Amino acid sequence: MTNTWFTAADCRLEDFRAVCEQKTDLGDYPHATDVVDNVLIYPGDLANTRDIQSELIRALRDGPGIVVFTGAFRTDVVDRATEVFTALIASGESGGDHFAPPGANDRVWGALDKFALRDPVAFAQYYDNDTLALISEAWLGTGYQVTSQVNVVNPGGPAQVAHRDYHLGFMSQEQALRYPAHIHALSPVLTLQGAVAHVDMPVETGPTMYLPHSQKYPAGYVAFHQPSFTDYFNENYVQLPLAKGDAAFFNPALFHGAGTNRSSSVRRMANLLQVSSGFGRAMESVNRTAMVTALYPVLLSYAGSVGNVIAASAEGYAFPTNLDHDQPLDGLAPRTQADLLRQAVAERWPANRFESELAAADARRHA
Repeated sequence: MTNTWFTAADCRLEDFRAVCEQKTDLGDYPHATDVVDNVLIYPGDLANTRDIQSELIRALRDGPGIVVFTGAFRTDVVDRATEVFTALIASGESGGDHFAPPGANDRVWGALDKFALRDPVAFAQYYDNDTLALISEAWLGTGYQVTSQVNVVNPGGPAQVAHRDYHLGFMSQEQALRYPAHIHALSPVLTLQGAVAHVDMPVETGPTMYLPHSQKYPAGYVAFHQPSFTDYFNENYVQLPLAKGDAAFFNPALFHGAGTNRSSSVRRMANLLQVSSGFGRAMESVNRTAMVTALYPVLLSYAGSVGNVIAASAEGYAFPTNLDHDQPLDGLAPRTQADLLRQAVAERWPANRFESELAAADARRHA
C-alpha cells in the first residue's frame, strides 16, 4: 500500500479480513464489564478520570472501535426528550435522509438547537450527561462541539449500505482519492459518532450494524465504496440490542449502517450524536460570498487558472450547513459555493443570475 496516496487498487479484501477478524480481549480493558460480539460493554456511571479516558481511547483507536454504555441516560430524561423530538416531527421539522428512501424514516436535522429552543429545561437535563462528557473529552479533548440528528426508522425501513462517517465518509470514492493518505488517518480523530436509544431496540427493530475493528483499515474510506467490501460487511456485521437510555459511541471510521426494522409496530428512535473537534475551524472569518461576487466578472474573462482562483476564494466544503434546506441531491454532500461558481463560469451565467443563485445557496445553509 502506498505511503502518500491511496488508489482503488490498494483495497485488498484479504487485508481487510485480517484486520476485522481480530478478537477483542476483555482483559485488555479492565473497566469494561463484558465483550459481546467483539463490542466492549461499559457501565454508564464511570468516573471521568485520565485512566478511564485512556482506556476508551485505546478501545476506539486500537480495539474494536465501538463501546456501549448501559444506562448512560436516565429513561425519564430520555422520555421527555422523545416528546420534544416527536413534536418536532409532527410539526414538519423532519427532512430527507441521504442514506434512506423517502418514508423509510423520519430524520430531524439540526436537532440540537431545535431541542434547546423548544424545551430548554429538558435540553439541560438531557445534555447534563457525564457519559457524553467522558467519551467526548477522551476522543476529542476540550472545546468539542456537539451536533444532533434524530433518526426514527419506521417498521419496514430497510438497512443502510455499510459506510464510514464524516468527514471522508461523506464523500464519493473519487472525492476521497483526492486526499493524501495522512488526511485519511486524520479524519477519524476529528469527530466522534454516538447514538442514544430512545426506545428499547431488540435486534428485530434493526439497531445499528457494526463491523468491529474495521476502523483500523487504512484505505477504508476508499474501500467502503467497493461491492466486495460491502458483501463482506453484510456477511459479518454484528448487531447489539439496546435498552432505552443505552448509548453506543464509535470511531467514525468504523464500517456501520442502520439495520432493517423488521418489527411490525416499533418506530426505532435514536438520537445520533456527532461530536466535532474544536480544531475544525479556521482562525479568521472570511466573507467568501462578497469575494466571489466581486471576482465573478473577472473570472468570466480571466486568462489564467480560474480553478486556482476559485480554490483560494470560494467555500470549497459543503459543511456545516442546514440539512433541512440544503440537502444532498447528487451524492452524500450538498453542492459547495465553489461548485456553483465553477458551473456559473463554465456556462457563462449573467452576473445577476449568479448573484441570485449565490444568495439562495447562502440562505439554504443558515439555520
